[in-house]
Amino acid sequence: MDSGPRIAIDAMGGDTGPAATLAGASRARRLDPSLQFLFFGDENLIQAELKKHRNLGSRITVAHTAESIAPSEKPSQAIRRARSTSMGMAINAVKEGKADAALSGGNTGAMMAMAKLALRTMPGIDRPALAALLPTLGEHDCVMLDLGANTECDAQNLVQFAVMGSAYARTVLGIDKPRVKLLNIGTEELKGTDELKEAAGLLRDANYLPLRFNGFTEGDQLSRGNVDVVVTDGFSGNIALKTAEGTARFVTDLLRRAFKSSLRSKAGFALSRPALNLLKVELDPNNHNGAVFLGLNGLVVKSHGGANPKGVANAIGVAARMVRNNITRKIGEDLDNFRAHAFNHEAA
Repeated sequence: MDSGPRIAIDAMGGDTGPAATLAGASRARRLDPSLQFLFFGDENLIQAELKKHRNLGSRITVAHTAESIAPSEKPSQAIRRARSTSMGMAINAVKEGKADAALSGGNTGAMMAMAKLALRTMPGIDRPALAALLPTLGEHDCVMLDLGANTECDAQNLVQFAVMGSAYARTVLGIDKPRVKLLNIGTEELKGTDELKEAAGLLRDANYLPLRFNGFTEGDQLSRGNVDVVVTDGFSGNIALKTAEGTARFVTDLLRRAFKSSLRSKAGFALSRPALNLLKVELDPNNHNGAVFLGLNGLVVKSHGGANPKGVANAIGVAARMVRNNITRKIGEDLDNFRAHAFNHEAA
């Protein structure tokens, strides 16, 4: 069998530790038998879970550590223990070339700090960004970044995010020339901060890049399906993401309450069950799991802490696709192209 992507996994990350993580790896292996795994964490707990998943008996390694990163641990504290924790060891496996990508469901801030320290940012990238897929009414999901790694961004940061997000959309969504928009308080060119206006001007002139810049979008348009990559700073992006997740839970809970309100409603629930099941699938965060730290000299994927085995498997699938499509090389080529044109424009 051909050797597939090597994924280093923090088995202790996430709300349920090795149970959901190894069950997710097992599910991912069934979908893609070529995957190889490196598990980091408490060996006794990992081995106990491995006995439940026979298909994980080959092409895996287990590295023991009793240390893990707590959900509340500060990034500055986590960095000091990076080499001895399950999360830090998984990231270092990428740095040392033992793995092609790292995955964890643990502390996001600690993970970003460790990844940035170990892997460093790519040439031409000032700051890495956290990107994820959001469900839409269109034919496919949309990529959104940054989702919390950088609370303040200048125009150059936003342009770099657009380049990285477009490469991610081409890799994961299979779109040759993604439609890119900047998140703003309006679609008119005069609206927004100076940073947004400057970034928009730079992107309008970058018609040589493999993306289509379509101006600004507002928060209520994120799920409409008319954009492939939404670019924003991490402060606004995190608020928008949490608001969307909260709205999805609100709609789900409201429907559940409405269908329990009377006998007639319960009868309506029985008739509506197929449509409601479809809605449940679309709103289930496990179907869109796998946020990615873009702009590093190595691949790092953040799984949701509460992800079930299906969600973990989806996050592993995202990591595998990025490895196979060499997203780091694509980002590098696009950045070189952007810098070359910018230099020629300034020289002229």
